[in-house]
Amino acid sequence: MKIISNPFRNGSKLADQAPYPSVETVRLGRHRSFCPDFEPTPLVDASAIAPVASLWVKDERPRMGLGSFKALGAAYVIACQANEASDKPGSDTLKGRTYVTASAGNHGMSMAAGARVFGADAVVYIAETVPESFAERLRAQNAQVVRAGVDYAASMEAANLAAQENGWTLLSDSSWDGYTELPHLLMEGYLQMAVEAAEQCPEAPTHILLQAGVGGMAGAVAAYARVVWGDEPQIIVVEPTSAPALQASIEAGHCVFADGPDSIMGRLDCKEPSLIALNGLARDADAFLTISDTDVAAQLPVMAEAGLETSASGGAGIAAVLNDASRTGLEIGPDAKVLCMLTEQPA
Repeated sequence: MKIISNPFRNGSKLADQAPYPSVETVRLGRHRSFCPDFEPTPLVDASAIAPVASLWVKDERPRMGLGSFKALGAAYVIACQANEASDKPGSDTLKGRTYVTASAGNHGMSMAAGARVFGADAVVYIAETVPESFAERLRAQNAQVVRAGVDYAASMEAANLAAQENGWTLLSDSSWDGYTELPHLLMEGYLQMAVEAAEQCPEAPTHILLQAGVGGMAGAVAAYARVVWGDEPQIIVVEPTSAPALQASIEAGHCVFADGPDSIMGRLDCKEPSLIALNGLARDADAFLTISDTDVAAQLPVMAEAGLETSASGGAGIAAVLNDASRTGLEIGPDAKVLCMLTEQPA
């Protein structure tokens, strides 16, 4: 476990070539155009399982029937593009267009679902290690699944190459130099969960813990939290010990690759941050915490017993609140009012 304070809080950008996360909420109603049955996800009071005054958990497991907050991302981009293409977008609005991405989990489901609704094609590259059960879930959304590479980075390289060769639209949930426009819009979709959480919280939290892979969700939620609650909440980013991409970049003062062994927090096991998220979290986060697989695994049964069953990735932020050492290191005391995100259903 490692905790660092953020020396760049409210300071300058770490990646000048990328924007800050969007806090524009006007377009969020376009979710409803792609999913008429859209409903907010619940905020659960889980105070009984942690020695704090309040523990509020934003439960993203039922989000749009796709099982994850990422339903708000790629599908949002596609819904926005469908709305731009037609005053009354329907099942053939984007016919002839192909979206392609790499995914180790829920992002591919979101893209496939959005493409299916508006008549576009979806091609999802997955690494050799991704379970076949996930490939079947993608195919159920009419996506073409292509296995390529031994890890996510290799499958993303293959997806990017396919986009260039075929004239397809690359729709990644990360951003890098020269590729920021679509991920910026995608992160805007994630604002929906932050808007709902702000409306649902009975009072302002003192601490907000946000788990991160490339940092898209954490960056979006942190940016909106600052709009709503200002500087008061302590915002803490939680990463796997073996993949501290954001923490390492903050320490270095620029984007770095943070290599390490595989983590059971597979959705968070990202070795390089999104530049947009890095900019936002350098401005908005107060501290960065790494947590071990062992510490997260120890808390999963506690969460499940409380009705919060999830994966190691989905519960990493909550696990940090339940862990005595991290709670002490972060100075989360008995009077704390903590907001966490439960980001996905069990794998």
